Amino acid sequence: MSTIKNICCIGAGYVGGPTMSVIAQKNPNINVTVVDLNTQRIADWNDSDLNNLPIYEPGLDAVVGEARGRNLFFSTDVDQAIADAEMIFISVNTPTKTYGSGKGMAADLKYVELCARQIAKIATTDKIVVEKSTLPVKTAQAIKSILENTGNGVNFQILSNPEFLAEGTAMTDLESPDRVLIGGDQTKEGQQAIQKLVDVYAAWVAPERILTTNIWSSELSKLTANAFLAQRVSSINAMSELCEATGADVNEVSKAIGMDSRIGPKFLKASVGFGGSCFQKDILNLVYISKSLGLETVAQYWEQVIIMNAHQRSRFAKNIVKTLYNTVSGKKIAFLGWAFKKDTNDTRESAAIYVADQLIDEQAEIHVFDPKVKASQMYSDLGYLQSRSEAENSAALTVENDPYTAVKGAHAIAVLTEWDEFNTYDWQTIYDNMNKPAFVFDGRNILDADKLAKIGFQYQAVGK
Repeated sequence: MSTIKNICCIGAGYVGGPTMSVIAQKNPNINVTVVDLNTQRIADWNDSDLNNLPIYEPGLDAVVGEARGRNLFFSTDVDQAIADAEMIFISVNTPTKTYGSGKGMAADLKYVELCARQIAKIATTDKIVVEKSTLPVKTAQAIKSILENTGNGVNFQILSNPEFLAEGTAMTDLESPDRVLIGGDQTKEGQQAIQKLVDVYAAWVAPERILTTNIWSSELSKLTANAFLAQRVSSINAMSELCEATGADVNEVSKAIGMDSRIGPKFLKASVGFGGSCFQKDILNLVYISKSLGLETVAQYWEQVIIMNAHQRSRFAKNIVKTLYNTVSGKKIAFLGWAFKKDTNDTRESAAIYVADQLIDEQAEIHVFDPKVKASQMYSDLGYLQSRSEAENSAALTVENDPYTAVKGAHAIAVLTEWDEFNTYDWQTIYDNMNKPAFVFDGRNILDADKLAKIGFQYQAVGK
């Protein structure tokens, strides 16, 4: 195979867009084309105003601004990009199945298969195809089968290169990754393909941080990493409930165990629960794989991580109702934050969605402010749960463009995202304009409890 001069990435979402932008920035000699059938998304990536990029990540605008038009391109011409590329990344969505066998657990691979069939149809020269989406173990085998049996007789090498990005810090993670994992066949041709991808990353990543494995180990490592991280979150959240029942402070417990070098302090912050596109989806995928292999005990173990997370969200909502004298009917509850974490506009599996859904069932009036999430996305999130009609959701949830408007006249504030700016607000003014007694339910443990208590707030945080 020739030297890599052209890279194509199918999928301009949260992984494909930022990853390809950094690859282009660091490899000015390689043309990188990101393609997507969503014309509006591509138009947003090409918008002259970098503030209008479809994804919000600190630092992304600067990287796109440097590389776009030089060697970074965004296009809807998928076929041309496939034809021109020597290396093709598949970075499409792999949601949890909502139908058929594996419903609610298995990854839906229809978009991956469509990509493979399109590559097979268009490719007339040898290609390296790289799995970038989070995929179940053995997906590479399926991709290879499609390419080899429906293609034009060209040679394909399949690599697994899972992403380990944390939204909100994705650009830092890409700039200075803990590791880059590349899996491929252990044949001579497979090793040559691996080396070509190693060379792409070696433009800025130290050699000792680039790990190469067989393809099955690479695929499973992504699921395992997310499962372990989510397990820590659910573990400390389980302890938060015990802390509340015994009078312990979960922050003090977390600090104490985090100082144990065998445990470490990361992912030990109690909260209303984890969200995002990866944790729940990947654990459910792991559960499905385990069940498919007859490993019921293993499946049950990992399933408890998801059960605990759902319990934490529900417990948070129930506590709001209980504290507000066992009824929130007709009461205004202000939400600060809707994104699943700060520094991103991603709302997938955000705790805010489920807390809002539960409170709306109790006839609460929800007013939301989030500095980066659009109103259309919030209503779409609620609609996805299919608990109520679109009209019912619109009547129950109001999206505000100003935080002080959101909290004015509210009976309680629920902090659902850990945006730094929330600590900079004039909390005295907020208190003065709320119904009394004024409650704050800090689902992210980010606010100054002593400051709010002195003002007069009834303050509650998870695990205290």
